[in-house]
Amino acid sequence: MAVLWTASDPGRASAIATRLVEERRIACVNVLPGATSIFRWDGAVREESETLLLSKATQGNVDRVLERISELHSYDVPEILALPAVAGSERYLTWVADEVTPSE
Repeated sequence: MAVLWTASDPGRASAIATRLVEERRIACVNVLPGATSIFRWDGAVREESETLLLSKATQGNVDRVLERISELHSYDVPEILALPAVAGSERYLTWVADEVTPSE
């Protein structure tokens, strides 16, 4: 399972990502600063710099991941999308499963 989300800056992104890994909600996250987001908010089109994050979790853990990102995030409506991994390296997917604590 890939969980994509954005944060306002690399420092905030890293802080949330580190917390999620420490809590064993995600196995790994790629922090990609320098994304430009164009969106409508409060009736106006806006363009802002953001940090994009690509997290790896399991299907059984995804609800815990989405909930925790929402709790820690600074945005009123954070962008968080969970996308299924339809295929992947078996060894990598096993590692991901071993690194996260399943939902209880």
